[in-house]
Amino acid sequence: AQNLNLTCAICLERFSIPVTIPCGHTFCQICISKYWDGDVKPAKHQCPICKTEFDTKPMLRRNVSLSVLTEAANSTTCREALLRGGDGARAMQLCDRHKKPLVYYCKQDRTPVCHECGICDCKNHEKVLLETEKENQELLLERKINEVEKLVKETEEKIADLAENISQAKVSFEQTSVWVSAKFSSMMKVLGEKQEATEQFIHQQQEEAIGEAEARLCELQAHSRTLRESRSQIKAVHNLSDTLRLQQNGQLYCSKQESMVIEVPRLKDVATDVKPNLQDRLNAVTEILSRMSKLVSDDLDKAVSSTVGQDKLPLFSRVSSGQEASSSCGSQSSCPQSPWVKPVLSRRILRYRCSLTFDPRTANGNLFLSQENRRAEHLTSGPRPVPPHEARFDHTWQVLCFQGFTHGQHYWELEVSKPWAYLGVTYESIPRKEKGRRCMVGMNELSWSLQLDQHQLSAWHNGQRETLAGPAQSSRIGMLLDYEAGTLTYYGDGQTRLHAFHCAFTQELFPACWIGEGVSITLCS
Repeated sequence: AQNLNLTCAICLERFSIPVTIPCGHTFCQICISKYWDGDVKPAKHQCPICKTEFDTKPMLRRNVSLSVLTEAANSTTCREALLRGGDGARAMQLCDRHKKPLVYYCKQDRTPVCHECGICDCKNHEKVLLETEKENQELLLERKINEVEKLVKETEEKIADLAENISQAKVSFEQTSVWVSAKFSSMMKVLGEKQEATEQFIHQQQEEAIGEAEARLCELQAHSRTLRESRSQIKAVHNLSDTLRLQQNGQLYCSKQESMVIEVPRLKDVATDVKPNLQDRLNAVTEILSRMSKLVSDDLDKAVSSTVGQDKLPLFSRVSSGQEASSSCGSQSSCPQSPWVKPVLSRRILRYRCSLTFDPRTANGNLFLSQENRRAEHLTSGPRPVPPHEARFDHTWQVLCFQGFTHGQHYWELEVSKPWAYLGVTYESIPRKEKGRRCMVGMNELSWSLQLDQHQLSAWHNGQRETLAGPAQSSRIGMLLDYEAGTLTYYGDGQTRLHAFHCAFTQELFPACWIGEGVSITLCS
């Protein structure tokens, strides 16, 4: 009996008084009666399953065989429920109104209903099986759980990133504060020394200029006395007797006196200025002090006030003013911290990663470009014939990148095969046709570079070298440019901070590479 289909197609439960209609299908007596005698009576009675229509309402005859089987099955189910302790009975949900199992879900009313509610109240509503709706709801809940879990994971990652950035910001602020304090102390010491040297220079210039001018003043005073004496003599002769005659030889004679010669004194010219170019020399000193005063008093105040309220934290070792407070811009100076500090590059910095390519118009004939101009190799076979171009480095083993920067933050990395190279940035006006070191990046006032050597690292600007302490062997070099802040920071192997330049950049900057013989440099993607 348990293997037979003893379920009514209308209520989806075991038959209760099973009756058979003329087409042969069997239903509960109450279910088929309510189906035919509901609120909306059909024009013709039909079978709910095969849709066979009957002209008159068929006579309902009880199916005795199914009644016996149903009773036997119900008895077995009751015994099993009793043996399970009534779990099935407790799990079954009944309609409060009809005390029937809830088998449908009415989508319009959004509530579970029994088969009688489905026939009477929700006949024209869209209904699905309750189990199907439960499965759909479970799938929907699972999707929402997965979505929430994803959001939780993303939020936790953001929390970790923010905590890391906060930690790095604290270190950056502390390092910058120490650096600023040390720099101001150094500046005040240097200013004191420079003040003494400048005052001594002015005093020396004063002694030389005034002494020379006073000597010329004495000379002019002697000339004045000579001229006055001559004037007196001429006046005296002018007042003599009319018998005075003037001879052709320029001698004046008097009949009563011995002849005497009167001549106008011929004196050398004496300059009246104190010292040539004196004011220009003094102006050179005052202009430098004026610029320094403006830099410290005005520009530094503006830089500090402009950073208040910015929505971004300073990068590693950023100086508020973006300038090195020294007599010459672009001096090579690192923050007063150990260059061996290894802050892992945060995702904030990696956001500034950019894609670069070498500019073949600038490449020296000894350099061969490949990999879509992302790799430059110094050939050991000698220079290749290359077309002349005004942008090409004719005598320097150097190449610039095609991309230039005039604002913003930018980060790129380079793979170096051997430590014999100079990596840096330069203005476009760097010399390209001269012989000698002046065309090399870092050897002039237009460029900054980091020298990779087998034994040590060096920072170069304007031909001045600063030896750096730190690991010399780094095959991958990262460069972070913050144009507005005026910083160019180097990282070894992607994380070790090697050095930082500080300068107020004024022109477009192009990444540049000087490449030694047999060395190759690849711009990382």
